[in-house]
Amino acid sequence: MTPNAASISSGPSRRSFLASTAVATAAVAGGMPLLTACGGSDSGSREGATSGKAADKLIPTYVASKTAAKPDLPSKNGSTAGYTSKVDLAKLVTSVPDKLGTGAPFKIMSPFWGSPPKPGCAYYTALDAAAGTKITWQNQDGITYGEKLGAVLASSSIPDMVVVPSWELVGKIASAVTAKFMDLGPYLAGDKVKKYPNLAAIPSDAWRMSIFGGALRGIPMPAAPVPGIAPFYRKDIFDKKGYTVPKSPDEFLSWAKEATSSKAKVWACGDMRWSAAGFFGVLPAGSLGWNIGDDGKLTYRIEHPEYLEHLEWVRKLFDAGVVHPDDKANTGNASQRFTAGQILVYNDNTASWYGLTAEQAKANPDFEIEGMDYFGADGGDPTLYANPPANIWSMIRKGASKETIENALAAANFAAAPYGTKERMFVDYGVEGTHYTVKDGVPVKNDKGNQEVVNAWPMLAAPAPYTAHPDLPEIARKQVEWQQRQGAFVKKTSTFGMNIVEPARYATLSSQFEQLEIDFVRGHKKLSDVQQAISTWKSSGGDKLRDWYKKLLDKNGSGN
Repeated sequence: MTPNAASISSGPSRRSFLASTAVATAAVAGGMPLLTACGGSDSGSREGATSGKAADKLIPTYVASKTAAKPDLPSKNGSTAGYTSKVDLAKLVTSVPDKLGTGAPFKIMSPFWGSPPKPGCAYYTALDAAAGTKITWQNQDGITYGEKLGAVLASSSIPDMVVVPSWELVGKIASAVTAKFMDLGPYLAGDKVKKYPNLAAIPSDAWRMSIFGGALRGIPMPAAPVPGIAPFYRKDIFDKKGYTVPKSPDEFLSWAKEATSSKAKVWACGDMRWSAAGFFGVLPAGSLGWNIGDDGKLTYRIEHPEYLEHLEWVRKLFDAGVVHPDDKANTGNASQRFTAGQILVYNDNTASWYGLTAEQAKANPDFEIEGMDYFGADGGDPTLYANPPANIWSMIRKGASKETIENALAAANFAAAPYGTKERMFVDYGVEGTHYTVKDGVPVKNDKGNQEVVNAWPMLAAPAPYTAHPDLPEIARKQVEWQQRQGAFVKKTSTFGMNIVEPARYATLSSQFEQLEIDFVRGHKKLSDVQQAISTWKSSGGDKLRDWYKKLLDKNGSGN
């Protein structure tokens, strides 16, 4: 049920940040108007996006699910809905009463983290039978997916359906989306979506972010606006040592020095850049990065004083020797160092709250993980920024037959089934007796289930964000309550909910900063190097890109 998102990368990078957040959405789940189109390119893509009433005409009518189970913890402050009670498996309801697929064959290309199951495995066969589909899965390595996606989109042979993550929408891939994938409006816009009730129950903000090049081209995986990355700490060790959870950057550094003992092979933390962005109120890596401040000025994330401050603070951690040597070398797996007790705090997606707890249940029953609440740079309230309403889409190639389109939509509708339904159970656990057994009313995957029932079908679409771990309900409660606390401090940026295609000439403008940040905090680059890079960014196109964004926002209004 849960891809091993924690091992997507050996060290924090922008791509792994986005991937881990998205995979967390897939694992746990099982906006404002967009901009109007302005400008174009030879490839057929249009710079900008689509907004307001124009967007409303393109998206599906929202119809709340009639089959979703009532959550024990309703969504609050943008959190996911939480389920902590046992669901009566004998009373699961049906969200797809009639098979919408005709059994016509079609191919799907999707990113996959881990070892994909064999074609024709029991899970794929059972899902096809239940949904009325016949899918050939072309699963590709999630780590190198962008390379494969770019090559496929540049070719003349594109699978019938392709999963497109937001973090791969760079360079030529962004323009190819409009050129190579079809407008789904004739099948889903307005009341047409009512043929697919689970798709109709996807929040409208997620659908608005699925407009590319002036048309509805994506079926979204909706995401909650609350932080998807948590600064995790080993509560069992904190309790044993009598440590107090830090509530400011200064307290963190002071605690880190106390907790680190290289002789005992224990270091306080890993690379804390992801969390530091939240501590210092910096727009996170992977966001559009533009926002109109209280002073009315439109600025990019690297232009804020807080940007340098958050990097300098992380640099202090490295300089103080409180970061594990392997994190400094950017090798190995931070989550494994965390479970081994070699580091006591690290960043990861919130899905790891469940994943690591389940993993350590037998080997280390004393293991206890908690999410540290974000704090501000002065120890006060933090300033956090909302995640986009969607960050993964499944798309159908232009030229697909009507039957292929209808079968692809049938598969997506099945995959988007809400919690408490037979279809959701099927997608998340497979077939009882084959992939899981029921113990004390709780489904438990066996080895076959862990190998086959992983991130394929859940990538096609998803219901409104929710969190449920039937075998570890207390973890679900902690996750949602953490989200609710952080959500109280979340703000929407001026570009929130906007699926913007920037001019291609700016595609690589900011690409140097990721490696520069990694090098600076480790002491390989000077502060003056970062400052010079910011100046170069401005003169080599940043200021012109600001003008481009300003025209869009002046014309169409802010996303917040």
